[in-house]
Formats: sequence, C-alpha cells, structure tokens
Amino acid sequence: MIELYRGSINTWECDEMGHMNVRFYVAKMMEGLAELSHHIALPGAFRPGPETTLRPRDQHIRFMKEAHAGSPFTMRGCILEVSETSALLYQQIDHNTGEPCAAFRTWVDHVDVASGEPEPWSTVSRKKLNALIGEASANCAPRSIDMSVAPRATATMSDAEAIKAPVIGRGVVLPHHLDLTGHMIPEMFIGRVSDSIGHLLRPWREGLAAQARERGEVARVGGAVLEYRLVYRRWPRAGDRFVIRSGRGFQKEKTHSFVHWLIDPDTGAAWCTSEAVAIVLNLDTRKIMPATPDLQQSLAALAPAGLTV
Repeated sequence: MIELYRGSINTWECDEMGHMNVRFYVAKMMEGLAELSHHIALPGAFRPGPETTLRPRDQHIRFMKEAHAGSPFTMRGCILEVSETSALLYQQIDHNTGEPCAAFRTWVDHVDVASGEPEPWSTVSRKKLNALIGEASANCAPRSIDMSVAPRATATMSDAEAIKAPVIGRGVVLPHHLDLTGHMIPEMFIGRVSDSIGHLLRPWREGLAAQARERGEVARVGGAVLEYRLVYRRWPRAGDRFVIRSGRGFQKEKTHSFVHWLIDPDTGAAWCTSEAVAIVLNLDTRKIMPATPDLQQSLAALAPAGLTV
C-alpha cells in the first residue's frame, strides 16, 4: 500500500463523545482520495474546473479504535478491483502505535463533471490503477454488514412513509458544504446523520444511564459507531433540502443498528441511504454498556423495520 495521508486530529474534529466525529473520518478519506488521484494520472480531479472527478458510490467503514485530539495517524491505501469506470479503493488509518484506527472499502466512480455520468478510465489511469492492486487487512474486514448484498434499486419518501419511519433530521445544504464542482461534500452525508441521531437515541441512552445509577454505577452515556455503509445516490447542491428518516436494523445486548435515509423532500428521491452499527459507550470507562432485554425491546420500538441500504 502507498501512503495517502499523514497528520493528526484537531480538537475541533472531536465531538461530545470525546473522539473524532465520523464526518472527519470521511473528510480524511476524501483527502486520501485526492492524493491518490495524482498517482493515477488524474492530477486535476480535485482542482478548480475539472473535466472529470472521483466520487464515492458505495462505501463501508470499519471503526476499530477511538481517535482523540492530538493523536497522530497515517493513512495507506491500495486498489482491490478495477472496472471500466470505477475502482474499489481500500484505505486504512493507523495510529502511530501501528494499531488500526479505521478502514474504508469504497467503490469510487470516475465521473464526467458536466453530465454526472461515469467516464471510462484512460489507458494510462487504468494501467496505474492496476499497478496499485493489493490486499486489504483481514483484521479490518466488515463484520456486521454484508457488503455482498447489493443496494436497493430505489429509495423514496413514499417507502419511508409507508412504514411511518420517524423524521430525525431536517435541513438545507449550505454553500460552504460544497466541493469545487458545486455539489455537497461526502462528509456531510454522514455528518448530518451524526447531528440528528440524538433525536432518535438520546432518551433511550438516558434510560440505560438511569439503570446504571440504580446499580450504584456512575456513568456518563454516549455512543460510538463500529461500522457504516453509505450508498451515495445523488449529489445535492446549495439550497437543496433534505429530510432524514430512520428505520431499525438489529438489536443485541452489546450492539444495534439503524438505517438512515437522506431524502429530498421536493422530489421524494433519496440523496443517500446508509446503515450504522453502533454501541452504547460509557464515557467514563470508554467501554461498551450492555442493554438488558427490556432495553433492547424499547430500542426496537424507536423505529419500524423495513428500510434497507
């Protein structure tokens, strides 16, 4: 693998949980992708006025060890597969101890900026991509999300309405959240869900904290994501609106999952569909807080089943 990024975590990239927020993992991933573009004969892909660029389409993220403010880390990457217009990119972020922090497996499309359609690789780019083919770390493979399952063909507001999926977020794309092609930067898809998840989970987490206090334990309760899958479907521009509708996945003693759709309320079509596998985190001990059977049941009641990535 080649090195794609070397830096450290800023305090302002960390959230109320005390670790780097998920949006900045995606931001680092995109900076690594921009570096990769120079290795595959596409140096203008992330400069102003590009004819073609690189966009993520289907992405899996595995979070393995928390990243805290001031921590230095590096990112290395390689190519796992190459098709006519896309490539499966593997990126791994490691702490300076050598321990894996996070890993990304991302299908990246080579896109014509004017049309938004996939563009075949040039002969030179394809040759350079093939020269970077390597192997992903088995220790960083997907665990609870089956990436062999193809994304659903369509995802619309009517699908979410049909099962009465709750609204957990709403907003408008802001000008400073755009890339140089005038479309929303990828980190804001996962970032908007992160901003909204408290509307779904905070009361439930407070119930878990109350149980801990009844047992004589002092526990500040938060959450942490272990895995994420994002299917980027359409790319909003400044002023476009979004609504986030959520459905439940699975509920277990130590882990749970929810599916989140970012939907355009004007057209009814999804901007992005995603699934997150998470834990409840004891913010004092930094350990998982297991849920009792009754709390698992109440967690399942927060949102209906039926949404898929």
